[in-house]
Amino acid sequence: MKLIILDRDGVINEDSDAFIKSPDEWLPLAGSLDAIARLNQGGYRVVVATNQSGVGRGLFDLECLNRIHRKMYKMVQEAGGTIEAVFFCPDVDETHPYRKPNPGMLVEIGKRLKCDLQGVPVVGDSVRDIRAARAANAWPLLVRTGKGSKTLTREREVCANVPVFDDLSAVADFLIARDS
Repeated sequence: MKLIILDRDGVINEDSDAFIKSPDEWLPLAGSLDAIARLNQGGYRVVVATNQSGVGRGLFDLECLNRIHRKMYKMVQEAGGTIEAVFFCPDVDETHPYRKPNPGMLVEIGKRLKCDLQGVPVVGDSVRDIRAARAANAWPLLVRTGKGSKTLTREREVCANVPVFDDLSAVADFLIARDS
């Protein structure tokens, strides 16, 4: 099986500058759940790596975060897909090794899944995702959803040589076509 690592907010679901603080606020982006199912059908193990500093800021607690993730798992399952695991960093401290753009969370995924991250696609919508992927020796891919369009405009140098896609569905199309 191949591995793909997805950021959550802005890649799978709508993002909010006010944070996603409840299951009701977690709304999938059009086509994202189907894209995950198609990635699974194409032989990919799908794992999520997400900064969740709203926990560290006291905006919601771990039980609430678990309820949000249960909703995500259920909706992906209803679309015919599976998310194998969700890794998250609740810390606010930018120097925490697991908080993207630091590579710790991605490195931990590689260790736990006994997988070399060389060439593993990491899909995100921000410069944090790109930097974390590069630092973990993985393959950064950028989507225009979420903060992606702003990231492309504001961070041209960082985005150089990073493949850009309209959304997660376009990523799935590309990877599945490339692999067949």
